[in-house]
Amino acid sequence: MQTSNRNIINIEEHPESSLILALGLYNSGRIFIYPTDTIYGIGGNPFDKNVVKKISEIKGRNEQKQFIWLISDFENLLNYVDITFENHFDFLQKLWPGPVSVVLNLNDRTKKITEFDTIAVRIPNNNFCQKLLNEIRRPLISTSVNRSGKDPLNQIELILENFSQDVDAIIFSSDQIQQISSTLIDLTTEEPKLIREGSTKFVELLKNFN
Repeated sequence: MQTSNRNIINIEEHPESSLILALGLYNSGRIFIYPTDTIYGIGGNPFDKNVVKKISEIKGRNEQKQFIWLISDFENLLNYVDITFENHFDFLQKLWPGPVSVVLNLNDRTKKITEFDTIAVRIPNNNFCQKLLNEIRRPLISTSVNRSGKDPLNQIELILENFSQDVDAIIFSSDQIQQISSTLIDLTTEEPKLIREGSTKFVELLKNFN
């Protein structure tokens, strides 16, 4: 897998071409790097087993470890998850769109497809991500750009140097993006539980939970 110059593209300079490229790659089972509302992510179709396997291989991590999904909106989210508690809807609507990933219970149909019971998901506050997600109307893998056990890379020069041979495209932004991963919480039971502190403090999130 080798990334050509035409598949290294600046979102601000080529907004339409960036979106068309990412959409085509997603639909054809390819892998690309892109900016999110937190750090850069490696993306692809989470329902394509070859995509999941390739991303796991690139990162050097166990294939049984799940990736976070980005999704466009609540209507789309409910195609894949079961939300049992009414106050969870209100809580999530206060969190999203934003840099908070939440572990939720998958519905029976999606469990059979993924062979997992839960998934970490978020609605991102990023213009490019939102446009892409609205086009694909399916979840998008979002996992940090790093080898397993190493720090995530967030500078485009380092990403190009270390990952340009591993992915089908690198879509980048001239704008400064956050250097910190999303906060990750577990909402598979009634009370939220912190898994990973990120750009938003857990104690602040709990102020929105009734």
